[in-house]
Amino acid sequence: MTRTLRGAIALAGATALCLGAVATSGATQPASAAQGEVRIGLLLPESKTTRYEKFDRPYIEAKIKELAPDAQIDYYNAAESATTQQQQVNTALAKGDKVLILDAVDAKSIQSSVEKARDAGVKVVAYDRLAQGPVDAYVSYDNRKVGELQGKALLDALGDKAGSGQIVMHNGSPTDPNAAEFKAGAHSVLDGKVKIGKEYDTPNWDPNNANQQMSGAISALGKDNIVGVYSANDGLAAGISTALKAAGMNVPLTGQDAQLDAIQRILLGTQTITVEKPYKPEADIAATMAVNLAEGKELPADLTPTTVTSGSGEKVPANLLTPVVVDKTNIKDTVVKDGLYTVQEICTPTYAAACKEAGLQ
Repeated sequence: MTRTLRGAIALAGATALCLGAVATSGATQPASAAQGEVRIGLLLPESKTTRYEKFDRPYIEAKIKELAPDAQIDYYNAAESATTQQQQVNTALAKGDKVLILDAVDAKSIQSSVEKARDAGVKVVAYDRLAQGPVDAYVSYDNRKVGELQGKALLDALGDKAGSGQIVMHNGSPTDPNAAEFKAGAHSVLDGKVKIGKEYDTPNWDPNNANQQMSGAISALGKDNIVGVYSANDGLAAGISTALKAAGMNVPLTGQDAQLDAIQRILLGTQTITVEKPYKPEADIAATMAVNLAEGKELPADLTPTTVTSGSGEKVPANLLTPVVVDKTNIKDTVVKDGLYTVQEICTPTYAAACKEAGLQ
């Protein structure tokens, strides 16, 4: 073998060893090391409210895949635990997620996790609830407007009875910043026009807690003295309506989220209205924000047309959508038209007569 040939073989071997070392080194890098990869963590707060698993998650995932077909999506549900959600953020960061779409269980306690994401170079899109800390973008509905619509609908339903009795208010979870906005909006309409006999915050948006609170209010105030109930969402309304039924009562009752059981209660007359916040537009905007950020792009002005201030004082680019009141007269033009439910899903045999009366069948 010539000296030149030996040298070529040695050089080839050294090159192979070098390439092997590079390949091994690359294999140990986190997923975020891949250039151009879109990897997004989706963190939702709970599953008791049907919207998250039935609508939000599939809509967000579908839009991400539409915009970035090769995107990796890591999904987490915190099951109402703020501690679990903090641990899930840690997991998402360890996996190499470039962007987090975060619907906070507790907007205040999650701040340290948002700061940790920022320090790791990971962007955070606050979804539906505005987390504290250095959030990069936020999409939700105009939550104060939700409360105003609920309060007005309750007043309209009470009519002349508004001044003759008391209402009970169930405002939702004290750890949810949206609940405070619903509450403020409702009070801006109701204060001075009705007497509030009992008012509750309902931890974790738990229908069982709302049921117990309503039962306690009926005992304390007397069923003949209660003329209406403000409920911040449909989950609470489910527990409240059970307590009202047990007491032989049927008074105006509000809600929010356009859950299927709420639409059916509206048809039966045991719930007055719900507020629909169409999930797909909100989900599509969140997904679009996340993909843009994951690809290193600036968010266009039409995606964040306004700015909001979080509980920790940050100015956050935001997109706030407009909610819609749903009552017995416009079910077909709202939740059916928007694709939340088909007439067949709503109008099961139990509700057939009410559906026919409402013009759904």
